Amino acid sequence: MLYKTLSAAVYGVDANIIEVEVDVSGVKMTEDHFHTVGLPDAAVRESRDRVRSALKNCGYDIPPTQITINLAPADIRKEGSGFDLPMALGILGAYGGLNKKEIPDALFVGELSLDGSLRGVRGALPIAIEARRTKVKRLIVPEVNAREAAMVGGVEVYPVKSLLEVIHFINSGNGVSRLQVDTDQLLSQAQQFHVDFKDVRGQQTAKRALEVACAGGHNILMIGPPGSGKTMLAKRMPTILPPFTFEEALETTKIHSVAGVLDARAGLVGLRPFRAPHHTISDAGLIGGGAIPRPGEVSLAHNGVLFLDELPEFPRNVLEVMRQPLEDGTVCIARAAMSLTFPARFMLAAAMNPCPCGFHNDRTRECHCTPPMIQRYISKISGPLLDRIDIHIDVPAVNYKEMRSTTEPESSAKILDRVIRAREIQLARFSSGLQKLYCNAQMPPQFIRKFCELSADCERLLERAMAQQGLSARAHDRILKVARTIADLDATPQLEPKHIAEAIQYRTLDRTFWA
Repeated sequence: MLYKTLSAAVYGVDANIIEVEVDVSGVKMTEDHFHTVGLPDAAVRESRDRVRSALKNCGYDIPPTQITINLAPADIRKEGSGFDLPMALGILGAYGGLNKKEIPDALFVGELSLDGSLRGVRGALPIAIEARRTKVKRLIVPEVNAREAAMVGGVEVYPVKSLLEVIHFINSGNGVSRLQVDTDQLLSQAQQFHVDFKDVRGQQTAKRALEVACAGGHNILMIGPPGSGKTMLAKRMPTILPPFTFEEALETTKIHSVAGVLDARAGLVGLRPFRAPHHTISDAGLIGGGAIPRPGEVSLAHNGVLFLDELPEFPRNVLEVMRQPLEDGTVCIARAAMSLTFPARFMLAAAMNPCPCGFHNDRTRECHCTPPMIQRYISKISGPLLDRIDIHIDVPAVNYKEMRSTTEPESSAKILDRVIRAREIQLARFSSGLQKLYCNAQMPPQFIRKFCELSADCERLLERAMAQQGLSARAHDRILKVARTIADLDATPQLEPKHIAEAIQYRTLDRTFWA
């Protein structure tokens, strides 16, 4: 007898509907013949042992017969343990253990334990999105995955704990309640931080640079001695980034769900990600990869901040693979069997010492590094990568008076207000274009020419800086984008010489000393 159920397989950050066809022969055999076809991986093939034991421990003793399971379409590779539940239901249905002859309006995912309880799976959110797109009415998922799946409207999500609970729900329609969540309330509750810029004493120039970076979505590099507060400043960047929209939260949650790092209790990534990988990370860990490609740190930081501390300590090949996602906002991973694209639109924040010992140009401590040593240290970061970082800012050590000052530093909330106003100006500016842009850092060349017109004074200032510092064409565009953001913070429609001058000052590593 043939019985069909629906499930789903995740590829990259998207899902495909999979039809699970179970055929059971009526002839008893002396040995078990259980075959799974349709390009299953090892985890899917191993499901036969989990499914048989789960059915047996739930009171369903399956006789040794010929069982063939086809996962259609058969030309797409299936991986993971999420097919356990639909396989078990298909076997039961084929033997007549279910009241319904078919279940076309429901999709099932879940890994079975040997006692019949259900474990969570990766990618419940993209599966729910695909179920909505294909107009599948109901989604039955393990309880641990239900909250993230329920973020998607237009599909009914039912959380289940065990195989017996699913069987009873199919046969009677009772026993499981639909889960619904208030996404607006979740997003508002998530906007709580445990850090604030008012904790940072001094560093007014660095704070201003971070404000400009967050207002325009610009990449930033902080250069300063150990203990000057570079990491402390970077960790507070998410507090002055505009709050998530629901669409952005859903995009980011999809990636975290597929990677298996989503907090099941929250169900939604409500704060902009802040990822800070160690400098021993591999290029596959940073960009993504593997035999079956998984998202890397640049994708997990999508719509948020990727912080690379001690930038020159990262292997050069690891840093170089970031150039494409920094430019395009996506990562394309090609394998012989498949090619996947992961979103990677993030703000890069990096920190480094000015020299190997860290005390070059420090007012209180002596530097023992020679100019060639400093040059070799800086040259670990390639010119093309530096060109893609819009803002380079010095972060000097904080003196005693600044640390002990009784003046209350500006809070993140006040800075955030200015950032949001600047972003609103940018969104209004780009709203008429065919290309969807969110901030100045994403402006293509034609938009730079259109929105960054220069007066004669601005032209002379920029020309002199280009000649003296030997700036590249890419650095020229970065300066104009940063100047446009500074003008937006001032709510000024036209670029002025002071905006260009400030933007040029944010190119520390382009100055002659570092060339």
